[in-house]
Amino acid sequence: MPRYRYQCSECQQIIIVFHGIKENYEDCNECEQKQAMKKLLSVPFIIKKEPANNLDRNVGDITNEYIEINREILEQQKEEGKKTDYEPT
Repeated sequence: MPRYRYQCSECQQIIIVFHGIKENYEDCNECEQKQAMKKLLSVPFIIKKEPANNLDRNVGDITNEYIEINREILEQQKEEGKKTDYEPT
């Protein structure tokens, strides 16, 4: 949902409001003036996604790499868990 900045023409309070693109925010909650809120111009915020360390890798590749690195450790922990006697609760 887009966010918009509004300023009251009476009390000059600036607020940030989240609402749909076709909606409008008109009444000031601070001074309770009707139809006093004016939408301010804002600069769009764009996140430019760049791969970490300039590598072209996706999450699945990174996940598989960590699984392979830790597979031996996980197998050891699994075997230790099988050897341990646990008391019933």
